[in-house]
Amino acid sequence: MADDSVDPGGTIESYRAFVPAPELASPTGPPVPESSKPSLIGAVVVAALLLALAFWIALS
Repeated sequence: MADDSVDPGGTIESYRAFVPAPELASPTGPPVPESSKPSLIGAVVVAALLLALAFWIALS
């Protein structure tokens, strides 16, 4: 026998309101703005240089 009371927290509409549509979802995460890409590349280069320097000092 079906229950006539409906739980508003369990409706499909309320679920869909918080879940992005598959065509809008990005499989790799949010896109990185173009202006921050050079900063990100620079940070990776600096981190690699610091790591190489630390290894060179440790092995000397």
